[in-house]
Amino acid sequence: MAQLIYSAICSLDLYINDAAGSFEWAAPDEQVHAFVNTQERPLGTYLLGRGMYDTLKVWDTLGAEPDASPASIEFAEIWRSADKIVYSATLESVETKRTRLEREFDAAAVRTMVDAADRDVSIGGARLAAAALHAGIVDRIDLFLNPVVVGGGTRALPDDVHVDLHLRDSHRFDNGVVYLKYALSS
Repeated sequence: MAQLIYSAICSLDLYINDAAGSFEWAAPDEQVHAFVNTQERPLGTYLLGRGMYDTLKVWDTLGAEPDASPASIEFAEIWRSADKIVYSATLESVETKRTRLEREFDAAAVRTMVDAADRDVSIGGARLAAAALHAGIVDRIDLFLNPVVVGGGTRALPDDVHVDLHLRDSHRFDNGVVYLKYALSS
């Protein structure tokens, strides 16, 4: 059975961007990016909020530059080979391949889709993930904690939900980033 996985690159104080909306401090180096690719490779589908889609859609064309890093080339291939569902009430249309637009997030339909999938499903974007956490349908949370405190911005995890977590894996990178993989209690 596939899992629904929420993965976030965030600051130590659990923000995915700072108060100005910047996330430049979260750009993974080659070592972290290669590890992220290892985590992303088994995914079959990305569920994305509009902001996350707007951030990631560049990967439809990135990775073909002559100076592209091996990790960038690999991530572009992972992105292009996965199905994508974008949840947005305001987006007119999607412009990437293998992508469809949904106007509303239906937690029961997502859980049914994940249960029927043969590959894991990723949910991206803090607000969309918060809706899935509130609905109790997330199976795993992967956090990449960056060695920076930004003091405000968009929270990686919602304030108004309680879930018990079980640490399943961790990894420390040379640049101080720490990966934490948690399973959620049933």
